[in-house]
Amino acid sequence: MTTFCYAMRRRSRLLVVTALCVGVGLAAMPGPSFANDKLDALISKLRPDRLPDGFVGANGRLESEQVEIATKLPGRIAEVLVKEGDQVENGQLLVRMDVADIQAQLQAAQAQARRAEQSKAVAEAVIAQRESEQKLAAQQLGRAEALFEKGFSTAEILDQRRAAQNVTEAALLAAKASLNDAAAAIDAARAEVARIKTVLADMELKAPRRGRIQYKLAQAGEVLGAGARVLTLVDLTDVYMTVFVPANVAAHLAYGDDARLIIDAIAQYVVPAKVSFVASDAQFTPKAVETKEEREKLMFRVKLTLPPDLLRKYEREVKTGVRGMAYLRTATDKAWPDKLTVKLPQ
Repeated sequence: MTTFCYAMRRRSRLLVVTALCVGVGLAAMPGPSFANDKLDALISKLRPDRLPDGFVGANGRLESEQVEIATKLPGRIAEVLVKEGDQVENGQLLVRMDVADIQAQLQAAQAQARRAEQSKAVAEAVIAQRESEQKLAAQQLGRAEALFEKGFSTAEILDQRRAAQNVTEAALLAAKASLNDAAAAIDAARAEVARIKTVLADMELKAPRRGRIQYKLAQAGEVLGAGARVLTLVDLTDVYMTVFVPANVAAHLAYGDDARLIIDAIAQYVVPAKVSFVASDAQFTPKAVETKEEREKLMFRVKLTLPPDLLRKYEREVKTGVRGMAYLRTATDKAWPDKLTVKLPQ
């Protein structure tokens, strides 16, 4: 009994000492804000990819504006002058179509134009002749009238001179009409020549802008219809990444806001970008959403465009279709974290 009582008293003293130590420890601990900071620091060490408040990330892939190089008129491909991956300049000839029959049409139209020119020259010569005849007839009529007034000529001769005058005037008018017809024929022939030359120009497919050939869709010798695609050109001056963010993020974005891109294939670099588009309509959800919980699930399309000067500098390294991460700043007063500082290849 004595041994049991001693053990109980010793245990009570240990409990009291333990309680005092715990109390002193709790009293010495800092406030909740300090604890939160410590917790954030610990989480940052355990999860280095975690973003600070005011920043969000979304995945996407690099895209660019594509131009389809297509035929305007049906025909056979004579020659494709480029291959996939080639860099081309604005106005560079890419594809030649077979134009043998069109060249024959052009030669015929040019010959018709020359004939019209000759017809005009003939009409001008005829006019000169008719004017001379009309002048002579007028002089003869004047003399006949003078002789008739003096009684040295008959009325029959006077009538003949007047008739001759009328004939020459009619012939002159007809010659002038022929000249007008010849001039109109020249205009028509020249217009036909110009039209055929336009057709010939349309049979040469040229690059509408500077870029890179992405796809070659047809080969030399193939017969294509009007509007058939031959090549796909990628405009490397307009490269962007499309991402989708929730409504509460889209609401804090503005056109021209800074963004950062990290491409999977070159994850050691951080590429700058700008917010160039924020969709006004949500994606992935019904059009009519009434509850707050459902509204928070709305996803909006955001377009992040790379600076043109940067694209020009790294034009040969730019490849569309590659995936990566985009980072957006919803609090513009916050500085970008060190891991999202712009870092480009040297």
